[in-house]
Amino acid sequence: MRFTLAAVGRLKDGAERDLYARYAGRFDAQGRAVSLGPLKLVELPESRAKTPDLRKTDEAERLLKACSDAEVRVVLHERGKALTSDAFAQWLAARRDGGTKSLALVIGGPDGHGAAALTGAELQLSLGPMTLPHGLARVVLAEQLYRAATILAGHPYHRA
Repeated sequence: MRFTLAAVGRLKDGAERDLYARYAGRFDAQGRAVSLGPLKLVELPESRAKTPDLRKTDEAERLLKACSDAEVRVVLHERGKALTSDAFAQWLAARRDGGTKSLALVIGGPDGHGAAALTGAELQLSLGPMTLPHGLARVVLAEQLYRAATILAGHPYHRA
């Protein structure tokens, strides 16, 4: 099952980009054994619209276009469902085993998601009750994808 991470904003060179690359690479390598991956990153510029609502609408349209070929869409949202790492791994495995070929993970801009991005998402996922900077959310998500692959492969990385 192929993955696209579509996100508003661009990671600058440095620690966040390095950590993202580390976990995305680990996921791509480990995921092969359990038919997950690869992970493709699509970074979109923030909208320059004048109001938050117009920015969210513009960004939602562009995010949806960037992941239009995905069969399943997961939107990261502060009021989404919080899953344990094990539950996330099992959720991914159920989609894979159900025949899903492609899955998009969507991170909105600083103003949040427009309604169009939320509509039709199979899962609204929360990484926790605290707000994370978008770059850090990408790192956490890439690490959780890697962790899910190790859980499904029986690798000792996840020791819970």
